[in-house]
Amino acid sequence: PSVKRGVNRPLTEPASTDCAGERPGGEGPALRRTLWRSPRWLRELFRGHSKTREFPAHSAKVHSVAWSCDGRRLASGSFDKTASVFLLEKDRLVKENNYRGHGDSVDQLCWHPSNPDLFVTASGDKTIRIWDVRTTKCIATVNTKGENINICWSPDGQTIAVGNKDDVVTFIDAKTHRSKAEEQFKFEVNEISWNNDNNMFFLTNGNGCINILSYPELKPVQSINAHPSNCICIKFDPMGKYFATGSADALVSLWDVDELVCVRCFSRLDWPVRTLSFSHDGKMLASASEDHFIDIAEVETGDKLWEVQCESPTFTVAWHPKRPLLAFACDDKDGKYDSSREAGTVKLFGLPNDS
Repeated sequence: PSVKRGVNRPLTEPASTDCAGERPGGEGPALRRTLWRSPRWLRELFRGHSKTREFPAHSAKVHSVAWSCDGRRLASGSFDKTASVFLLEKDRLVKENNYRGHGDSVDQLCWHPSNPDLFVTASGDKTIRIWDVRTTKCIATVNTKGENINICWSPDGQTIAVGNKDDVVTFIDAKTHRSKAEEQFKFEVNEISWNNDNNMFFLTNGNGCINILSYPELKPVQSINAHPSNCICIKFDPMGKYFATGSADALVSLWDVDELVCVRCFSRLDWPVRTLSFSHDGKMLASASEDHFIDIAEVETGDKLWEVQCESPTFTVAWHPKRPLLAFACDDKDGKYDSSREAGTVKLFGLPNDS
C-alpha cells in the first residue's frame, strides 16, 4: 500500500499576539502576516522567551517526558520506577501526582492521542501500565515477554505498541488490554512509531535502517538505508509532511512522507542523536544528544533558530502541542551538582525572560 500524507491543517494567524502572548517586533498587520511563523519571527520570539526553568520531579534520572494532547499536563518517567504528572499553570509546572507500581525503571511513556486523561508507561519490569489521571490509578497492567524500552500509541487510539530489549514488538488492544500481535525481529529495534494515517508502522534499527510495515497486516513494505550507523529515534511531523530520524552518526535526517526520500540533514550535533520532537505547527525540530545544548532548527531550511544550553546530556525532549514551549530532561552528573536538587528534574524552555 502507498504511504499517504495526513491532512494538512492550515495555520491560523493570531489576531494580535502569538501563542506565548507576545508580538515579536512592532510591525504592522500586513508585514506581520508575512512574518508569521517565519524564521525571523521565531528568533524574535525566543529572544524574549529564552528562559529555562527546572522543576523537581523524581529521585533519579528522568528517561522520558511527554505532553497530553490538550497540553494541560506533562508526564515524566524515571529510573526511580515512578511516573510523575504535572499541570501547566501559566509559566510553571505544578506537580499533580506521582504514579507508583512498576518494579523497575520507567523507560518511556506516552499519552493517548485524543484522550488527555490516559497515559501508558513502559518498564524494565516486563509490564506496561495504563494510568488515568482522573482517578490517579492504574487501570490496566499488561504483562509482556521482556524488558520494555519503547512504547507508542496508535493515532486512532486503539492500539499500543511496545518494544523490548529482545527486539520483540507487541501490539496491545487499548480497550481489552490483550495482545493482538507480536513480531520478533532479527535486528536491533530502537524507536517505533505509526505514521499519522495509522496505516504504516515504522521501526528504526541498529543497522541504520528504517523498516516500514503495513498496518495492521504487519507485512514488510520497504527498508530504507537511512544512516551509516545505528538509527536511534524517529518522530513524525504533526502536519503529516515529514518524519525525522536521529542516528549514532550525530545526524538528523528529514524525510518526505510521500516520496520516502531524505530532503535534508541537520548536522550541528557532535554526538549520537537520542531524541527528537517537532513543534505543534511542524515548523521547528528539536534534537538532542550528549552535546550540552539542544538544537532547534527550522524544518523547511535546516537553519538554526535557537540553541538551548544544557549542563549535561539530554535524552528526552517534547514540544508542547499548542505553544512554543519545550520540555526536556538531562542526565544526572555525579559530583558536578547538588544531587538532592539536580537529580530527576524536568526542565521547561520558552518561558518569558521576565518571568
